[in-house]
Amino acid sequence: MARERSSNRPLTQVRHDTVHGTCVALGPCAALLRGKSGSGKSDLALRFLALPPSEDGETGLVADDQVRLHIGEDGLIASPPEALAGLMEVRGLGIQSFPFVDGARLVLVCDLVAASDVPRMPPDPWDRTTIAGTALPAIKLAPFEASAPLKLKLAIVAATAHLRAANNRV
Repeated sequence: MARERSSNRPLTQVRHDTVHGTCVALGPCAALLRGKSGSGKSDLALRFLALPPSEDGETGLVADDQVRLHIGEDGLIASPPEALAGLMEVRGLGIQSFPFVDGARLVLVCDLVAASDVPRMPPDPWDRTTIAGTALPAIKLAPFEASAPLKLKLAIVAATAHLRAANNRV
């Protein structure tokens, strides 16, 4: 995705925020994985990237450890910091290179927690959190469950559908 301009300001004046986390994409839409060091962000991202392409899109790495955010025409855009683009820490193997997505619309925040802290049913509507001045759906996931990558994919699809219905776009 090409870097976007915000209103009439030149690209050099676009405000970027950097947040701690790992960001993965499903097609043009992305989820931010948040949690403490060692909570499973990179592990879940690695297993998510291994999912096969589907009608919902291909999976992709946006950024690991730090994620740059800026407001674009369609919402909050996540991208990798230049120095970390295409790099992910794989525990036991060190820093590894991966193809990466230069930018994707952030549609979901996933807080990584213990399985006992994941509600059986999410609230209706989903909880929301505000990042860089933008309210986003937020869910809790247990990252080390075998089904976690599929749950993440389903959550991105659901969040995208909710945004599409609410905004008539995405």
